[in-house]
Amino acid sequence: MSVQRGFFDLDERYAALSAAGDPLEKLVALIDFEIFRPALDAALQRSDGSKGGRPPLVAVMMFKTLILQTLYGLSDAQAEFQILDRRSFGRFLGLNDGDNTPDETTIWRFREGLVRANAIDALFARFDAHLRGLGYLAMGGQIVDASIIAAPRQRMTDEERALVKGGGIPEDWAAKPAKLAQKDRDARWTLKRGRRKKGPDGKLMAEIATPMFGYKSHIGIDQRHGFIRTWGASDAARYDGRELPNLIDPANTGSAIWADTAYRSQKNERAILRAGLVSKIHFRRAPGKPLPTQRQRANAARSKVRSAVEHVFATQKHRMGLFIRTIGIERAKVKIGLANIAFNFKRFLYWENRASTA
Repeated sequence: MSVQRGFFDLDERYAALSAAGDPLEKLVALIDFEIFRPALDAALQRSDGSKGGRPPLVAVMMFKTLILQTLYGLSDAQAEFQILDRRSFGRFLGLNDGDNTPDETTIWRFREGLVRANAIDALFARFDAHLRGLGYLAMGGQIVDASIIAAPRQRMTDEERALVKGGGIPEDWAAKPAKLAQKDRDARWTLKRGRRKKGPDGKLMAEIATPMFGYKSHIGIDQRHGFIRTWGASDAARYDGRELPNLIDPANTGSAIWADTAYRSQKNERAILRAGLVSKIHFRRAPGKPLPTQRQRANAARSKVRSAVEHVFATQKHRMGLFIRTIGIERAKVKIGLANIAFNFKRFLYWENRASTA
């Protein structure tokens, strides 16, 4: 004989979740997701206005669904299941038993609406403005870096790869629309520098590089609070240093800008000077010559500051499981942008918890 559960039973479950320290409860208590409604409504109106009517599920709730998906590294199908299965997810979304829940198709369509409307920049900027309004100004200078975000590897012949790289479409793909839709023509292969192999005498023998396929996330964080303040997305083969001018944050109250040797170039040094900033980019040794001791010490000091940016990518790729399951640079940009917003949420939670226990 089945037992009918009532509201008190549900309240007890929620109380148990709270007592266990549900991080989603803390997040929704600290962040008023209604601040995103104007940007979401504007985006959905632009993308879906031709169809008439309004989306079947509330835009803010669907945005929170994408945040859940991003925080826990879930596919659309996994997100659908977890929302049905986990009380903490339902409470975060404001869902009660019997309410309609987003399925994987609804999640996909909502994200596609954001892609078509190019809304991710506005959503990111809205939370950044909210942070500044709460006193979390960009301070202490800025740290710039990039990291490869993997995507499913595409099977191509050498001829197909060369054609796609040049902006073309293989004839076989063009003749089969369904096949073409599953081919990512924007992602690229690159080599990720790995650990260095040294010989018995301690001298460097070789640097092991790993082939990677996907996209690249470019970010700039403020040194004081560690929030992502500027960002961009590109294919994985794009050279890091080319993105530096786009990542400079003129609102940062500090004058220094830190980055590794990939960003050192005369063009970037001029861009930093024009912005009225001070370059703290790592020095690069001349070919065949050792780096002078003074510059070695300068690089060591700069590394202590610059290493803070590695925490961002570690959180996104290892704890949040960031992986590009979508196809195309515009969709990848939305996925990376959501990961940046989600990271700033987590960072905000860290600072607020720290303030409450001080």
